[in-house]
Amino acid sequence: MAVPKRKTSSARQNKRRSNVWKLSAPALARCPKCGELKAPHRVCGACGYYNGREVIKKEA
Repeated sequence: MAVPKRKTSSARQNKRRSNVWKLSAPALARCPKCGELKAPHRVCGACGYYNGREVIKKEA
């Protein structure tokens, strides 16, 4: 049978049990132009604006 060679230290054990490894939800920001939720520092998918300028032509 497979048996551990050494005792797992409490620090290693606590690291494994901590919630550090859980994924967090992505941050979202409101587009100042249209108000849709978008990822920060990305072009808005709804209106095509970024930093006050039209980057992608979107049809209304």
